[in-house]
Amino acid sequence: MMKTVTNDKMLKIDGSFGEGGGSILRLGAAFSILYNRAINITNIRANRAQPGLRMQHLLGLRTLATITNSNLSKCEVGTTEITFMPNTESLKENSNISISTAASIGLLLQPIQIACLRYRQPEKLSITINGGGTFGKWAPSLNYLNKVTYPIYERSGLSINLDIKKYGFYPKGGAKTFCSINLPKKSLKPVILTEMGIIKKIQGEIIITTHLKRDGSNIGSRICNAINSEIKRKLGLETDIKIQYVDSLSPGVGLCLWTCSNNGSILSTGTILGEKKISSETLGKTAAHIMINYIENEIPVDNYLSDQLIPLMAYVDGFSRIKVLEISSHTKTNIELIQLFTNRKYHILKNENSFIIEFGS
Repeated sequence: MMKTVTNDKMLKIDGSFGEGGGSILRLGAAFSILYNRAINITNIRANRAQPGLRMQHLLGLRTLATITNSNLSKCEVGTTEITFMPNTESLKENSNISISTAASIGLLLQPIQIACLRYRQPEKLSITINGGGTFGKWAPSLNYLNKVTYPIYERSGLSINLDIKKYGFYPKGGAKTFCSINLPKKSLKPVILTEMGIIKKIQGEIIITTHLKRDGSNIGSRICNAINSEIKRKLGLETDIKIQYVDSLSPGVGLCLWTCSNNGSILSTGTILGEKKISSETLGKTAAHIMINYIENEIPVDNYLSDQLIPLMAYVDGFSRIKVLEISSHTKTNIELIQLFTNRKYHILKNENSFIIEFGS
C-alpha cells in the first residue's frame, strides 16, 4: 500500500509504492496541477537498479513546470526527492523543447495532456520538440496517440494533434515533432466505452527506417502479409495497413494496428517494436493476435488506452465507464495515486472475460 501523509498545503507521496516507476512522477505532477495541490515525492524509484530520477524523468518534470509556470524543486539525475508547487492560472503559449536522448515523446507529453484538462487560457498551446523518440519500449508511440488516444480526448473536449516531422528510434532519437493543443472551451464530457460495436476493417501503420530498406528483405510487406493472413483467417475482416519508410538517426521498426467501430470505440494493439531476433512474420502475427484477442472478447478499450483514460475519467464531472480485458498493476497504481488527490468514488467490476472500471458522478 502507498504510504502518504497529507496536510492542507502539501501532499507527501512515497514514490516506491506499487510499481515504483516513472509513472508516479508523471501522473503525480499532472494531478498536482489538476487538483491544485502541492506535492512532495520521496523514495523516487527506490526499488530500481538505478534509484532516483533518470534523464527522461527530469526532462518531463522540467518541461511540465516550464509550460505551466509551476515551481519544481532543484533536482538532477539521481535525485530521490522532489517538490512540485503547481500554478493553475496560466500556461506558456509557445514552447520549444530539446531532447538529447531517445527519451519517449509520448511519455513527455502525458502529464501535459492531463494538466491541460484544467486550463481554459490561452486558447491554444504550441509545443515544438527537437529530439527524442517517436517509438520506444513501454511507451505510446506518437502514431498511437494520434490515432487512438487523442480522438477519444477530443470527444471529451480537449483537442491535441501531433505533426511528426521526423521519426526517432533508440538509441539516438533525433525526432522532430510539433504538438498543438486546443484547450477545452466548454465543460468536459465523461467517457462511456463499454460496447465494442460493429467492426468492418482493421487499419494500421508500419513505420520502417530507410536503413532497413536497402537490404532487400521486404520487411514491410512481410509484416503486412502476416497480419492480413491472420486477420482474414480468424476474423474475416479487410485490412488497410500503410507501410512508410522514413529517415531516422537510428534504424528501427514501429507498428500499430487499430480499428474504429460504428459506436465510436477505437481499439488498438498499442505500440509494437521490431527487434533483431524477431522475424517480420512473427512481428506481424503478434500484432494480429493481440487485435484478434480483443475483438473475440468484445473489448472496446485496449490495455494501453485504459491507462490513458483513467485520469480523464477521474477528473471529468459525470459518470464514466469503460470495459477492459484486464486490470494491470500499472492501472492499479494509477487509480490508487488518483485517490490521494480526490474523493471521487470508483468501482472495478469483474465479468467473465473482462472488467468494468467506473467513476461515479
